[in-house]
Amino acid sequence: MKKIVLILLSVVLLSCKNEASKTVLNSKASTQLDLKYAQGFKVSDFNTFKVLEIINPWPKAKKSYRYVLISKENAAKTTFNKSEYDGIITNPIESLVVTSTTHLPALELLGVTHTLTGFPGTHFISSKKIRTRVDRGSLRELGKNESINTEVLLELNPDAVIGFGIDGNNKTFETIKNSGIPVIYNGDWVENSPLAKAEWIKFFGALYNKEKQADSIFKTIENNYIEAKKLAQAAKNKPTILSGAMHSDIWYLPNGTSTEAQFLKDANTNYLWKDSTGSGSLKLNFEAVYTKAKSADIWLNPSNYISLEALKNASTHHTKFNAYKNKTIYTVANTTGETGGVLYYELGFARPDLVLKDIIKIAHPQLLKDHELFFFKPLK
Repeated sequence: MKKIVLILLSVVLLSCKNEASKTVLNSKASTQLDLKYAQGFKVSDFNTFKVLEIINPWPKAKKSYRYVLISKENAAKTTFNKSEYDGIITNPIESLVVTSTTHLPALELLGVTHTLTGFPGTHFISSKKIRTRVDRGSLRELGKNESINTEVLLELNPDAVIGFGIDGNNKTFETIKNSGIPVIYNGDWVENSPLAKAEWIKFFGALYNKEKQADSIFKTIENNYIEAKKLAQAAKNKPTILSGAMHSDIWYLPNGTSTEAQFLKDANTNYLWKDSTGSGSLKLNFEAVYTKAKSADIWLNPSNYISLEALKNASTHHTKFNAYKNKTIYTVANTTGETGGVLYYELGFARPDLVLKDIIKIAHPQLLKDHELFFFKPLK
């Protein structure tokens, strides 16, 4: 009987010893990543690992997503209850797939574009540095975003895929997750201010253990934005602003609580629909827009029209506005990369300071005499 007890005790002790050798968990987070504007994610640092939580991946999301970020060395010594996490990722990331051009500037700013191994729709990429990787064959084409070539992706076997979605129903992402590759939903587009969207560079900083660098880059962008905003407040006149254009008799405009409207407010302009609220764009008929904006001083972002002629051909109603007659229309559609991708849609989230300076230059040209328009150009 004594022998049996000794054997059982030995098994228990040995089991405990093995478990201890695998686990270095510290249950108390020592720090939280400092975030001033972004509300869609957070990062808790437990010294030997970090937990990344995506709180708001899409509007009205019903759950959050949690990921462990851990070094290879500590991963070999640590066990986690996998059911508590949506992915366990070794970092710094060595191979990454992203699915939106808005994810690319953060990689370039952090100096980690060499880790980008796949992208759906490489012809949309405007970054010269990343285009070089495409041309050299270092960056694989993954097809269309809504139907990623999972065969090629599984061959790449990245450490993680950065996805995005309007809800959690994406069969492609489910297939990727079921193959063992973590999919992290990036919710930068859900944020409701320009600086909050830009702060998502810290999300990428956590993936690469480059939190300090990401924080420094963001602070520079933030300071530039705030300085430009203060400068704009000195302007005495506030030009009236029209935006959007008609498609199939419906005029789409930014609502007053949108990021676009925030730019117009910070540039000290009078956006004619600044008092509207709601999610998504406003959808109005021509009469409603014309009544309010026929004398607007400036017309920004007339959808994807690239010339005055194209705007007229789409609808002669467009020509009735003073901004059309005075040629005070500015668009981002004509500032493109080598293969035709619109630069604003790639870099605008990451560089709100440049967006704001452009709008201030257009609305108050006397304030930023040395600034050359970066995204916006006059429609000709």
